[in-house]
Amino acid sequence: MTATTVTPAISPPARPTAGWLVADALAVARRNLIAMTRTPQVIVFTTIQPVLFVLMFRYVFGGSIHIPGVRYVDYLICGVLVQTIAFGSQTTAVALAEDLHRGLIERFRSLAMARSALLAGRALADTCRYLLVIAVMIGVGFAVGFRLHTNPVALVAAGALVLLFGLAMSWVMAVLALTSKSAEAATAASFPLLALLVFPSNVFVATRYMPAPVREYAADQPVSATASAVRSLLIGGPTTTHVLVAIAWSIGIVAVFAPVAVHRYRRTG
Repeated sequence: MTATTVTPAISPPARPTAGWLVADALAVARRNLIAMTRTPQVIVFTTIQPVLFVLMFRYVFGGSIHIPGVRYVDYLICGVLVQTIAFGSQTTAVALAEDLHRGLIERFRSLAMARSALLAGRALADTCRYLLVIAVMIGVGFAVGFRLHTNPVALVAAGALVLLFGLAMSWVMAVLALTSKSAEAATAASFPLLALLVFPSNVFVATRYMPAPVREYAADQPVSATASAVRSLLIGGPTTTHVLVAIAWSIGIVAVFAPVAVHRYRRTG
């Protein structure tokens, strides 16, 4: 009589719980942060660009730009904080596209982990990077003459608001990365979007001086809303409405683009 060996069936992993998702996202974020420390050039180069913008607009163009009732350097630094994070989010698209097309994501798929953890971990890691960049840019701002007109609590609140905006932009960049064929394609796709958000906005100049159609667009888009909120916190003026509008924009962006990114990731194979 021949003995038959029966191999027990392997049951599929249970449906991800919130705790599982958080743990997986933190693990992925840690992996991305370690990778960032091994390529510090990325952080350096993403910081050099906004520093150059500050120096050019402060010392080259600043003398020709007048904002009634506000020192231009104070107006500029508040806007550049938002501009820095907007353009810095492009790194998310490039890094995620590289992971996707190097096959790293396929290795993550073979693990018993929450599918959305890869994207959430990337967003968390990039938010930590934004924190460092914000600190550097505030230091640069004080070095070129920026002065805080409110208080340190408002400064912290402004930093948190910019971080929230950076988190929202990370999900936008994740969608672009997951729909691109390569890291180069992700870069090419993200720049026009960022240019249309940053340059027709109130980052560098007041929107009141723009042609009417451009002014209408520039006054009601997320970069302008966040910059206005940062200015109200750091320079003074009506604060509550500006801050609530900026928060609503960031939460709305996450609510739209996070599900789209997760859906695209699940379909990517």
